Amino acid sequence: MLPEILLDGGKIFQQGQCWEEICHAMLEAHHLIYIIGWSIFHPVKLLREPTKPVPAGGELSLGELLKYKSEEGVRVLMLIWDDKTSHDRLLFKTEGVMQTHDEETRKFFKHSGVHCVLSPRYASNKLSIFKQQVVGTLFTHHQKCVLLDTQAPGNNRKITAFIGGLDLCDGRYDTPEHRLFSDLDTVFSNDFHNPTFPSRARGPRQPWHDLHCKVEGPAAYDIMTNFEQRWRKAAKWRDFRLKKVTHWHEDALIRLDRISWIITPSSGPTGDHAVRVTTEEDPETWHVQVFRSIDSGSVRGFPKLVQDAEAQNLVCGKNLKIDRSIHAAYVKAIRSAQHFIYIENQYFLGSAYHWPSYKNAGADNLIPMELALKISSKISANEHFRVYIVVPMWPEGVPTSASVQEILFWQGQTMSMMYQIIGQAIHKAGLSDTHHPQDYLNFYCLGKREASSTESSAQTSNSSENRALGLAQKFRRFMIYVHAKGMIVDDEYVLIGSANINQRSLDGSRDTEIAMGAYQPSYTWSGKKTHPHGQVYGYRMSLWAEHLGTLEDSFCQPESLECIRQVNSIAKNNWQIYAADENKEMTGHLMQYPIQVSKNGNVSTLPGHECFPDVGGKVLGSPTNLPDALTT
Repeated sequence: MLPEILLDGGKIFQQGQCWEEICHAMLEAHHLIYIIGWSIFHPVKLLREPTKPVPAGGELSLGELLKYKSEEGVRVLMLIWDDKTSHDRLLFKTEGVMQTHDEETRKFFKHSGVHCVLSPRYASNKLSIFKQQVVGTLFTHHQKCVLLDTQAPGNNRKITAFIGGLDLCDGRYDTPEHRLFSDLDTVFSNDFHNPTFPSRARGPRQPWHDLHCKVEGPAAYDIMTNFEQRWRKAAKWRDFRLKKVTHWHEDALIRLDRISWIITPSSGPTGDHAVRVTTEEDPETWHVQVFRSIDSGSVRGFPKLVQDAEAQNLVCGKNLKIDRSIHAAYVKAIRSAQHFIYIENQYFLGSAYHWPSYKNAGADNLIPMELALKISSKISANEHFRVYIVVPMWPEGVPTSASVQEILFWQGQTMSMMYQIIGQAIHKAGLSDTHHPQDYLNFYCLGKREASSTESSAQTSNSSENRALGLAQKFRRFMIYVHAKGMIVDDEYVLIGSANINQRSLDGSRDTEIAMGAYQPSYTWSGKKTHPHGQVYGYRMSLWAEHLGTLEDSFCQPESLECIRQVNSIAKNNWQIYAADENKEMTGHLMQYPIQVSKNGNVSTLPGHECFPDVGGKVLGSPTNLPDALTT
């Protein structure tokens, strides 16, 4: 159980139940359920540990639930990334490099009322054949959205959206406890997921940490527009490939304006007033904006004329219109930050043009540089400012593999670049005797050790086929996989979506992504004249309570030196417990990322920890001959 977090006005922060809320929303949908996913796996169960009564159909798997709703007359449309390496045709069957189950899911919904479309990451047909092949082979559709109709005032319906980092597939369900070995036969039955090991072992499972959000009001209709634009493009390609199959084309999309009781935005500058779910006078209201990384190869509806595209803030490349608004949103939020920034992301690499080496790797997004320059400017102004960044211990997969090692190498280059800039700023400000780069910027990861019990010890085994698995079982430890893609700024602004902090996600013409940025106008520093304690503050404190296993007074002022040093002390101690042979209880799950930073900002591995415990793989990675576009 997470502790109570007190907000302004005596309110208590309410933690959401993501899987449960999505399941209930699907079961209560009357007209439509639209789903976009990088991966969707039909056998997954949404309800496993319910906190409220289970409605009829709640016990069904995702696939059966969607079939059940389609038989009720609900329009169910699914848009899943088509992994070109997976096939299921006659005698030719392959799982695919990414094991997204796209072919299995398509086959499951065949001859049902569910419209399941596999959508390849096609490039714009105006690009050269070579460039089209590169885009289609290397990049993916990475958005994760669920859209449906929900109850509105009176007998009306409105559109509600769920977006973030969670795909509705295997291995994603988890709780703040992040179990490794327990409940494998119950809660996690038929849902064991740990791609680090070569076989379906009896634990440890790979715990999963993610961020997701529910969006109502005008922004939900923007997310609906994204779905419609992508569906029309995918349907167009489908028609081109199967010329006779046109019966489900664009007609599958419901015309919301033809159903009088579904609230829709009206035309004109005040058109979104009709779909607002709060008033400006409501102190709990939110302002929300939707962002994307996507290009004209993946949507139908972008302006054709350059001046029209630029009016919509699209970037106009050669034969391509690109929406890079997620990158722009990150940059804007970082530049506006005044006190602290908290980031959780599956990847963290960028600003390659200033790396110590490999400056031409192509990962030129501005996020790491913007963070380093923000910290430097605050040091020069003698103002408090801290940045906390949580990443996975290693990218998902085998840590010794070429792709994982190269990503870790890029991450190490990014860390080195940032710390060197901060080290120089500290020296220039004459603070070298009293301050260290890690007083301003820190990287963390999450891990878990689970005590042995009668129930769980029966489930573990010594594996002769894999030494790493045997060690992980012996020492009863494993990383908690950080798949989150979010940022909190000054406890007043939150950004959550599907985009990683790497070039693939932020470029706009590589992976397709969607995100939202939001704040509460009644809970800002400028409005409160002090630290705001609204929902964004409650969300961060809830995450910290989960990760740190405690709530200290200093956590209320994350911009303070006392706070960052206290967090670092807990994280350092947790790493030492995690890496030790003796199985002791950790304080939460947050650990220092296993690097050491010198006063001038040079980054190296911790002595004795050049490789990750049990599983191996260099902490700071190594370059390989893989295409940079694949790993950046």
